[in-house]
Amino acid sequence: MIEQKELKEIGKFQKSHALKGELNALLDIAPEYVSEGNAIIIDVDGIYVPFYAESVRQKGSQSYLVKLDGVDSEADAKPFVNKIIYALKTELAPFLNMEEDEIVDDDFSGYIVIDDKTGIEIGKIVSVESSTANVLFVIETPSGDEVFIPAVEEFIVEIDDETQTIKMIFPEGLLDLNNKTEK
Repeated sequence: MIEQKELKEIGKFQKSHALKGELNALLDIAPEYVSEGNAIIIDVDGIYVPFYAESVRQKGSQSYLVKLDGVDSEADAKPFVNKIIYALKTELAPFLNMEEDEIVDDDFSGYIVIDDKTGIEIGKIVSVESSTANVLFVIETPSGDEVFIPAVEEFIVEIDDETQTIKMIFPEGLLDLNNKTEK
């Protein structure tokens, strides 16, 4: 069963279009996410249900006509009108531009960051700093220190929402930049 904490809002269906079941959708993400066969999740009576797009075509700068599998008439499309479109966070990584502030504080607070090379726990994310030019994970280490790690796709190997862990790779010396001891 899909839970809300696993989801991120990526758009909204506005109205049905024509008689073949197409829906006018505003998307806050690249349309390739939908057209490449990734599930879009819709709240149906309190249950998050995955649907797949049969086709996606652009209508405006952020507006698209989406034809869902199994939705073949205006009557079939009607229950989707004004519904929010969600996606699984785990499937979104390649489609999000994290530098454009797509990461929200609540999305990753409490997640444990693990060095993918060594398997060592770096610490727990206590917040996400997005007021700077680069989005940063603010991490509390097991020793109680606070470190700042750039939240960029190139460093993220895997995000596991179930275990609330993020495996990352770090350029040599990056973790040492946070070392406060004098040499």
